[in-house]
Amino acid sequence: MTRPNTGRRGRYGAAGTLLAPFLVLFTACTLIPIGYALWLSLFTERSSGLGFGGAESVFTGLSNYTRALGDEAFRAGFLTTAQYCLLYIPLMVGLSLLLALLLDSALARARRFFQLALFLPHAVPGIIAALIWMYLYTPGISPVISALDAVGSQPDLLGSPLPAVVNIALWEWTGYNMVIFYAALQAIPREVLEAAVVDGAGPLRTALNIKIPLIRASLTMVGLFTLIGSLQLFTEPVILHGVSPGVTSTWTPNMYAYTAAFERGDYGLAAASSVLLALTAAALSFVVTCLGRGRSGRRTEVTG
Repeated sequence: MTRPNTGRRGRYGAAGTLLAPFLVLFTACTLIPIGYALWLSLFTERSSGLGFGGAESVFTGLSNYTRALGDEAFRAGFLTTAQYCLLYIPLMVGLSLLLALLLDSALARARRFFQLALFLPHAVPGIIAALIWMYLYTPGISPVISALDAVGSQPDLLGSPLPAVVNIALWEWTGYNMVIFYAALQAIPREVLEAAVVDGAGPLRTALNIKIPLIRASLTMVGLFTLIGSLQLFTEPVILHGVSPGVTSTWTPNMYAYTAAFERGDYGLAAASSVLLALTAAALSFVVTCLGRGRSGRRTEVTG
């Protein structure tokens, strides 16, 4: 009678041992900082006395959240991020999927070379990539703009910063997500594709009706991670802030929190805005996950 319990304890013990390092790191690097941000968002630094006694933390409840939501700059940052997502996510997912389908096709040659060449931009650190593109965007020092000026074109690439930031992100992340899609395409059973060819399906029909539906889980995962990363947009606009008049210090919610904390010293407001951004990311992630599951479930019912 004791053997099943011993075996069960042994299995649970092994699982606990393997999960313990992750749980420790997750608690130390995620749960504790989130808890501290929640605690910090409930307080505000106020000067004591006539200003000679320094500052003290005063419990203000949800007033920091009210201040953040009532600040037009904070709301405008969310609007900018929404525009960025609407432009960037379809372009990135579509381009990555197209490149993966081309590499997976029978017409592709030198697959390993193109995989490496397309993935290399992701190996460049984000801040370095942003500095490179800032150099290419800046008139007077950019060889690209100089060449366009020579043929009579005078583009103002930084006058509208949103396309410039989207272009940097596309350059960084398209190859990375292409590799994910290509790996998912390689996992499709070859007999399924051979059966489609026998039935008379051409390359385009095979891609649209067989390959893409079979990698729907990868599409949902990439879309989810891209959405979360887009909400955290920070590095690229911060680098362009000094050269583009359209990028303000509160251009995105992350930049708003950074400015509140390190330029104005308002850590309570910064924490509250960060918590609001995290809640927005969690809510949108839940919606995307539910939509992905719903589509997969409907497809399973139809197939059954």
